[in-house]
Amino acid sequence: MTTAALEPRAGRRCHNMLNSLHSTSYFAPELGQELGALGITHPRAVNFAVRAAALGPVGAGAVTATFYNYKHDLVARHLPAVWTIASPADVLTARARAVDATLRRLLGEAALTSPEMTEAAGLALRATEACSRSARPLYSAHADLAVPEEPHLAYFHATTLLREHRGDGHLAVLMSAGLDGLEAVVTHTATGRGMTPKWVFTTRGWSQEDWDAASGRLRERGLLDDAGELTPEGVALRERIESETDRLDRAPYEHLGAEGVVRLTELGAGFARAAVAAGAFPPDLLGKA
Repeated sequence: MTTAALEPRAGRRCHNMLNSLHSTSYFAPELGQELGALGITHPRAVNFAVRAAALGPVGAGAVTATFYNYKHDLVARHLPAVWTIASPADVLTARARAVDATLRRLLGEAALTSPEMTEAAGLALRATEACSRSARPLYSAHADLAVPEEPHLAYFHATTLLREHRGDGHLAVLMSAGLDGLEAVVTHTATGRGMTPKWVFTTRGWSQEDWDAASGRLRERGLLDDAGELTPEGVALRERIESETDRLDRAPYEHLGAEGVVRLTELGAGFARAAVAAGAFPPDLLGKA
């Protein structure tokens, strides 16, 4: 299964399906409930804590660097203070409980122990065998965590590893392209696939003034037009960014092989569709506001 050639975007398509289910955890009420029981109640503190906990009790600088598109002032309001409320180990345990409850709600009990879930977990974990730790801090930190025994939690763990592996590589590409965190968000939103500005302001800590300034810098580079749309040069840059990210993230999917990637994509798409149908995401998350 490891010898067949992959289609150029097969890894990207597979990642998108896996990440769709993984991302449900960030919008699930169960996460806020579990972290709230620890004393972490602010939505931004919850987000920073659960995603950064694998790194240990890090400060704002490390999180701003590894998350990339959050305003540092926002991060610094919650870190490292959040670790005085709950330890990273307690946060990770709470996240596991929240993920378990979320997947049970979105997918139904039968899906969690189904042959399809067990197969998907096995395929996704096999792909992670070829992930690289080099210059990938969020991936590497999560790779130190134990693999859960339950198939649905093992699948979530594997999707986390594959998400952070691609994400860490993506940040290197954004830096090479000369896009800072907010400029990256503005150009992604302009593709029609990113978060609305409303969600960027609410969750990333940026203001309208910050957005306008970033848009101005992009216009000066010829990447954005006066209407906030990508120019042909901007479109080409975004495609180069995604293609280079694909290249840096190719190893896990080559290791799994073409047939395995097709099957994992199919299984992942089924779980993602079920989660979306169950109302996993806010309706105003994507598109232009």
